[in-house]
Amino acid sequence: MAPKLGILAGDGELPIKLVEVCRATGREVFVVVFDGESNPACVDGAPHVWLDLGAVGSVIRALKEAECRDVVLAGPIRRPRLTSMRLDRRGAAMVPRLLRARGDDALLTIVIDELEGEGFNVVGADDVFSGLLAAEGVLGVCQPNAGEWSDIARGVEVVRAIGAIDVGQAAVVHDGYVLGVEAAEGTDALIDRVASLRREERGGVLAKLRKPGQDRRADLPTIGIGTIERASAAGLTGIAVEAGETLVLDLDAVIGGADASEMFLVGVVAAGADGG
Repeated sequence: MAPKLGILAGDGELPIKLVEVCRATGREVFVVVFDGESNPACVDGAPHVWLDLGAVGSVIRALKEAECRDVVLAGPIRRPRLTSMRLDRRGAAMVPRLLRARGDDALLTIVIDELEGEGFNVVGADDVFSGLLAAEGVLGVCQPNAGEWSDIARGVEVVRAIGAIDVGQAAVVHDGYVLGVEAAEGTDALIDRVASLRREERGGVLAKLRKPGQDRRADLPTIGIGTIERASAAGLTGIAVEAGETLVLDLDAVIGGADASEMFLVGVVAAGADGG
C-alpha cells in the first residue's frame, strides 16, 4: 500500500482529481488547503485542514501529525505580497530566500527544499497516478492545417523563451502574431485577455509547455475540460501541449470537448514541433 499522501492544494482541477484517484485506489490522503487560494471542492469527504499560506510551521506540523510521508504540490497558487501574509516564525525565517526568488519556479524550489529538509518525499502528480501525461501526436479528430502548425512552432519558440527566464508556460499565436504570453495571471486569464484582442474570424493557437529546467514535481503544465471550454469561447482553433510534460485531467472528456468544439489538441515535442 502506498504511503499516505499529503496534498498542498492550490486552485484548479488537479487537487480534486488527486483526491478522487486516492479515494478510488484506497490510498489515504490528507489535504492542506489555504485560505483564499485553494479550490474548496477538493476537500469534500477528505481529511483536511485550512491554514494561512504564511503559516509554514503549521503546515509542516499538520503534515507530520497526519503521518504523511509523500507530499505533492497540486494546482496554482497566486504569488502573494509578503506584506499581506500572516507569517508564523517558520515563514518569517524563509523571507530572505523568498525575496531572492524572481519567478514561480524559483519560489516552488524553495518550498520543495523546505519540505525535503523536514523528511518528506516530494512527488509529482504524475507519480501519484499514471496515464496523466499528454501523448505525442494529434489527440482528437481535428487536425491542424499548415498555418496552424506554423503557429504551433512559433508558440513553442515563444514559450521556451519566456520559460527560460521563469516567466510563464503558455502563449497564444495567430497567423504568426503573438497575441499574448502567460505571466503571473495564469493560463485562464491569458485566454480571456486574448479573446478581447482576437480578430473577428475564429483563429489562434494556445501553446503550453514546461519551463526549461523546471522541477517536474512542481507546477507542471496542466489542462482540463475547463481549458477547452475557455479556449473555445475565446474563438481559438486549437491547443498544443508538450508531450510527456503536460498533465491532462480527464483525457477522454478533454478530447471529447475539443472534438465537439471543432478544436485540435496535439502533443508536441518542444525540440521539433514544426509539424514536419
